[in-house]
Amino acid sequence: MSTFRNFVVVSVSAAIAIPNGYAIAISNPPGFALDKANQTYSEIGHRPPEGNAQMGKLSNQGSFLAPHSVQLGRNPSAFTLAQAQELDPSKPPLAPVQPSGRTAIPGFLEPNPNPLQFPTRPEEVDIEVTQPLTLQQAIELARRNNRDLQVAQIQLERAQAALREAQAGLFPTVDLESVFSGGRSAQTELSIEAQREAQRNVPPELRQPIADERTNTSLNTSVGINYNIFTAGRVQAQIRAAREQVRINQLEVERQGEQTRLDVSFAYYELQRADEQVRISQSAVRNAERSLADAQALFDAGLGTRFDVLRAQVQLARENQNLTAARSDQQTRRRDLARLLSLPQSVNLVAADPVALAGLWNPSLEQSIVLAFQNRAELQQRLAERNFNREQRRVARSERFPQLSLFFNYNLLDVFNDGLGLADGYTAGARLRWSIFDGGAANARVAQEEADIAIAETQFANDRNRIRFRVEEAYFALQSNLQNIQTATVALEQANEALRLARLRFQAGVGTQTEVIDAENDLTRAEGDRVRAILDYNRALATLQREVSNLPATAP
Repeated sequence: MSTFRNFVVVSVSAAIAIPNGYAIAISNPPGFALDKANQTYSEIGHRPPEGNAQMGKLSNQGSFLAPHSVQLGRNPSAFTLAQAQELDPSKPPLAPVQPSGRTAIPGFLEPNPNPLQFPTRPEEVDIEVTQPLTLQQAIELARRNNRDLQVAQIQLERAQAALREAQAGLFPTVDLESVFSGGRSAQTELSIEAQREAQRNVPPELRQPIADERTNTSLNTSVGINYNIFTAGRVQAQIRAAREQVRINQLEVERQGEQTRLDVSFAYYELQRADEQVRISQSAVRNAERSLADAQALFDAGLGTRFDVLRAQVQLARENQNLTAARSDQQTRRRDLARLLSLPQSVNLVAADPVALAGLWNPSLEQSIVLAFQNRAELQQRLAERNFNREQRRVARSERFPQLSLFFNYNLLDVFNDGLGLADGYTAGARLRWSIFDGGAANARVAQEEADIAIAETQFANDRNRIRFRVEEAYFALQSNLQNIQTATVALEQANEALRLARLRFQAGVGTQTEVIDAENDLTRAEGDRVRAILDYNRALATLQREVSNLPATAP
């Protein structure tokens, strides 16, 4: 605590009291605090990096980073494009803080390193291993193996190579050319034949010798140096544009990483839902079998009717159908999660985490909105795109000005059969190129880049509004689903009690089979509603974390 000052510990707790033994308790351990002097919402025990007002992000290598320090804005409603520039998006991101530790992953879950390989025999896609997997393990596997994240990383490496190419324009170019040639020309052949024809009628003693060197062999080597000394800012603008492109791709890696984490979380929750639905359907089948047994026993004793037995049989058949559909959906959810994680073809997954609240969200709605504005990669991407288009506009404008370069060429020439030695020479000078009239092409390119600048600014405003709406939507869903958990838990207990009483009434002969079946259906729905409320809460929490760049929730 010595590294912080003026802290007021924020401790949030909530308890949902349910009659007859049901309870959901959520408490926030004293791990988060508010620095009143600096308006900083921080995690106790983690000192913010010097000069870093942003939340933790995804590293360039794709690792998920938990943010440790968040700078809260003082007026979230007045966050504009001009204020966003104060975040200095033109600078490269600060070095990320590496996570304290990674989740252990079994080695056989790593996919084949060759992305082009695919199975060619049916036995290669047989499920040989069913592996329980936690949510954190799934996220870690996605960080390593997700193909979309890998593509984003490769595109970043390509942009870095393009930056090096643009930086090469600051240096002179040196070209070496050497040509070795040999042959004979048709002109030489015609000249020899003409000399022979002219001396055909001349006495041999008076004929002049004719040179018969029809083959000409030579070596021509040249070295050229060219250096652009004035380009009207074109080279510098191209370098700055390439840097902005690198930043755009860095932010894309970050965005894709955050989206991958959300997609994996959603797929995992869907698998949990499918697992719970199988469990609920199995329970419904057992209840239907018990009701059928009760109806059959009363019928055999002469106290029931054939109609009650038939009703129970129909209900059992319906529940068996629901169980079959639930198992099919379970297998689909397992394969969907395996797809996102790029698992080997022979591995199937089982959700190891029980269905429970994933955590508690502490920041207020207003704080959440400001956090999203400050940390979302999409907004910073729009600013980087605007900066990129500005530099491209400078490149287009430079084409309207003269370009000056220096050149030097050194040449060596040797004709082997001319009886002469090696000869050399050089040329040096300056070259001025000025496109005086291009039909308005340069101005048209400038106009295109200005339009792209306006598009980036407009998209920034649109993304800002969309992000706020998504934060509010997730925040409201989080609050409502927390209330739904309480309601669904009460309803589940009531449905259990109602089914117990309905069976007692039916066995005593004062109730009907219809009442029992209705109570069984109510219990099935109540169990499903409670699971759905918990998972909807977790989805809303994961969405809210994504909207503010994966700010972690506190443990329940």
